Order: sequence, then C-alpha cells, then structure tokens
Amino acid sequence: MSTVDLAVEGGIAQIRLNRPERLNAVAPVLVDDFLTALEEVAHSDARVVLLAGNGRAFCAGHDLKEPTPEGDSRARLERLQDVTRRLRALRQPVIAAVHGYAIGAGAEFALGCDLILAAEDAVFAFPEVSLGLSVTGAASRLLPLLVGPVKAKELLLLGDRFDGRRAHDLGLVNAAVPADELMPLALGWAEKIAHHPPEAATMAKRALDAGIDHAFDSALELEVTHALITEHSAAVRASTEAFRSRA
Repeated sequence: MSTVDLAVEGGIAQIRLNRPERLNAVAPVLVDDFLTALEEVAHSDARVVLLAGNGRAFCAGHDLKEPTPEGDSRARLERLQDVTRRLRALRQPVIAAVHGYAIGAGAEFALGCDLILAAEDAVFAFPEVSLGLSVTGAASRLLPLLVGPVKAKELLLLGDRFDGRRAHDLGLVNAAVPADELMPLALGWAEKIAHHPPEAATMAKRALDAGIDHAFDSALELEVTHALITEHSAAVRASTEAFRSRA
C-alpha cells in the first residue's frame, strides 16, 4: 500500500500522507512515495494542490522507531530536502491543511507550501535542537521569513509545542479554525484558486518566491552540513534510544 495517496479532480490535486498507524511519521518509503506523487502532480492538469494527512495527524516528524538507514547520509538528507524543493518548484500553488501533529519534518513539509491552514488544536513543534539534531527542510530560511528571526530562534531553541491558534498569531499559518472546519475551508480556497487563470497563479507564485529563494539553496546546503555533523552524535543516539524504549 502506498504511503501517500493522490487524487486529481476538478483541477485540484489532493495529496494525503498515508501512514496513519504511525501518525504519518517520515520514513524513507514515505519520502519516495511523496516525491513520486509530486512528480505526477507536476505533469497533471491540476491547477492547485492540497496537502493533508490521513488519520489523526498531518505528520508527526521523523519516525524515530524506524532503524537508522544505512548508506550515504548526505544522499538521504538531500532526498528529504527534495520534498521541499519540489513543493516550491511546482507551478501550482500548494495549500497545506494541518490537523493533529505537525512536528519537526512535518512542520517543515507545511513550511514548503504556499499557504498553510491549521486546525485550532493542531500541534506544531520544531524539536530538533532538543534531540541534538539539525533542521533539514529549509526551516532555517523559511521560518524566519514567516515569524521573524527572534521568534524563529525561540521556536527552534526551546522546541516547545504550540497549537494552531498560536501558529496563526505568530504568522506561521494563514488561518486557524475548528478542526471540523479545516477541510471545508481548505477545499474552498483550493476551488477558488482552481478557477483563476492558471498562468497568472503560477506567475504570482514565482514572483513572490523570487525574492525568497535567492538564499534557498545555500540554506539547504548548510542544513545538510549541520545534519551530517549531528546525526551520529552521542546526544542523538541517547535521545533516539530513549524514544525507542518507550512503551
């Protein structure tokens, strides 16, 4: 069974992360399936993309109960970053609809989208520092642009969890609504964008991103460099073992 579902209808491509038994936590197979779905969307007639998660969460971050993959760490990290690259490279605007957990890499998936909607009780966090890790999904570039550098440092250095309402107050998301209103709102926004001339929507997205992305690639490279330094540290081993030992 694919770990990512894709359906295109009425000009809207819906991508749903589909590891609900693991709260859609990130594993190599999910990254592979996600990139495949994004490639299919790029060649589809969709005019807008809606990204969400099946089950009780958007994405709970890296699955620390998965064994550490063998092989070239740089290639694996860059492949994870390719999710953000391809989200931003799509000609179609991308809306994230966040419910439940959006932790670490899950929050970074949302940051890669053009618009972010959240349930009021969604749970965001950037726990990488507390685990001895480095951010890897362009959060070092995108988060300060959304919430400002001082708040970005607060979120990264403290690693505290915060709900959708605070995410909206911080400027991290466009809107926070009751959970049962999230998907109707997201679909309403998607339908409105799908009815706009697609070339104009693409040009608006490209024009706005042009000023953002001039430092995007260098931020991704620095993130990989830091991740390679931290990945095999004693602190990371200890935090991972502690997580895996939980009942």
